[in-house]
This record gives sequence, C-alpha cells and structure tokens, in this order.
Amino acid sequence: MKPIVKEFQDDTQLMDEVNMLSERGVSTRDLYVVSHDSDRTDRVADKVDANKVGMKEEGITESVGNMFRKKGDELRVKFKELGFPQDEANELEEKLDHGKILLINTNPVH
Repeated sequence: MKPIVKEFQDDTQLMDEVNMLSERGVSTRDLYVVSHDSDRTDRVADKVDANKVGMKEEGITESVGNMFRKKGDELRVKFKELGFPQDEANELEEKLDHGKILLINTNPVH
C-alpha cells in the first residue's frame, strides 16, 4: 500500500498528529518526519519518537550517494525509497522548499 503523507507548516501540529495516531494504535516505527532542514527533522522526529529516512530505508549505496547530492536530490531519493514514484517525489520535495514539514505513514492500515 502506498504511504500516506500529511503536510504541516507548524512542528507542533505534526507532533499532535503523531500523538493522535499513536493513540489509535499506529506504530511510530511506521511514521517518518521529513523536512528540508535536517536539524528540524531530527528535532521533531526525536520529540515524538518517529523515524527519519536513513541508511536502513535507503541502503548503503543511496545513503553514501546522498552525501554528494544537493539537498533537493537527496530528498527525492528518500521519497522514492519510501515508495513514491518520481513525479510525486518531485512534488513532495517542492512542498519542503516552501517550508512544509511532512509526516509519512508507511503502513496506513489504521
């Protein structure tokens, strides 16, 4: 099943959404936080015990390759590794360009 994406402008709203999903039984292992700013992603994901797209999801080849990519290209690769087609990865990355922070549920059965 394709992941579900919710976009937020405000970190607090995203954190509230994670808490609500957790109360409904959604595992935080299935939730990923993505933003254009790595520090923001780390800070928010750590506060709500959600995931960040890393080597586990990307594999070592893509993870190492990301060290040499521009930020936008790196984010598009991360979206593709989470199951999004290229055109949608492009659209999601553009939302990040506008300051959005995204919550991605990779197991949207709840």
